[in-house]
Amino acid sequence: MTALLIKNARIVDGTQPEPTDPVGIVIEDGLFREVGPGVTAKTDEVLDLKGLPVMPGLIDCHVHVIATTANLGLNAVLPSSLVAAKSARLMNQMLMRGFTTVRDLGGADRGLQQAVEEGYFQGPRLVICGKALSQTGGHTDYRGPFDNRDVRWYKDQLGAMGRICDGVSEVRRATREELKNGAQFVKVMADGGVSSPSDPVGYLVFSVEELKAIVEIAKGFGTYVSGHLYADEAIVRALDCGIDTIEHGNLISDATIARVVREGAFVVPTNITYDLLARKGAEFGLPPESVAKVSDVREAGLERLVKMHEAGVTMGYGSDLLGGMQTEQSGEFPLRGRYIPADAVIRSATVDAAKVLRMEGRIGAIVPGAYADLIAVDGNPIADLDLLTGQGAHMPLIMKDGKAMKRSASL
Repeated sequence: MTALLIKNARIVDGTQPEPTDPVGIVIEDGLFREVGPGVTAKTDEVLDLKGLPVMPGLIDCHVHVIATTANLGLNAVLPSSLVAAKSARLMNQMLMRGFTTVRDLGGADRGLQQAVEEGYFQGPRLVICGKALSQTGGHTDYRGPFDNRDVRWYKDQLGAMGRICDGVSEVRRATREELKNGAQFVKVMADGGVSSPSDPVGYLVFSVEELKAIVEIAKGFGTYVSGHLYADEAIVRALDCGIDTIEHGNLISDATIARVVREGAFVVPTNITYDLLARKGAEFGLPPESVAKVSDVREAGLERLVKMHEAGVTMGYGSDLLGGMQTEQSGEFPLRGRYIPADAVIRSATVDAAKVLRMEGRIGAIVPGAYADLIAVDGNPIADLDLLTGQGAHMPLIMKDGKAMKRSASL
């Protein structure tokens, strides 16, 4: 049993407009044991941060660790062994940016999760949905209009983000299979998307009966359904069916925002991906028809971000980047910071993100009993969100489960 005392740390978690006064933090067996002013303990090691701000390990609520290229159709046919190797590197880079927990929204399986847990891959804690549930001609069906090949093999390819299922009996089976295989929640493509060829944004893909069947199975299993959603009509329909976590939400109306607040639903905006796709999508392999869709949702997403913040929507931090664009994962911080207060942006990657993941008290906070995930920052991130960018350059210490994943020689 090893213990560490961190002295003179000033906590920044987005719940206050300024860093706290210096506190002591005791870490034991991978958990925070004591936190507070004047905390002392007899420990194996003492680390004096001399007033540096510390944050809970960051949480990205929307990633795709298997998306090794922005051309997801190509990614789906890559050998699973190659995808796993590339994913290991992507996950390690996420960890080195300070993200100690990420929620994968389609593709990652129990094998990748177990590889991280057992130390074969060094990466963030993975929260997975397995394959996202999609339908013929929907988001994650990468066949074009003249391609009718059987794609039942999607579900067996690590590089495929989703699986195709049509009809109530098929969606029930697919939902049960993903949960059996280790999914911690269910992801459903309940609207059209940008990165697939046949599904315009606003396309009401699954039927109401199919959506209700998916929700029934997931809730019976004790978990929730997250929906890929842009158009307001699709969002309303999803909420009616019991889906309570909205991914993207770029075209949500004022009335639906108010409903989200009343019902305690969550939204995970992913604005950085549209910014990059508009500028560099083709460079990173996104097909032309997908690049053309980006303008439909880009500006609206930022305008809606402000509306949701003002209304009090609980929002998680999301990046949703693909392939080589994943280096810009931290760019969502300053991008959001141009529209809403910095403390709210930070909260979306800490305590509010923990709510989205249904892991309050375990991640996203430096409190007794939580996983000892922590990053030290060279400066006050509330005053300068750019300190959270730069591939972790401003983070001299990154800890996950009480272990230093990165520690500067100056500490």
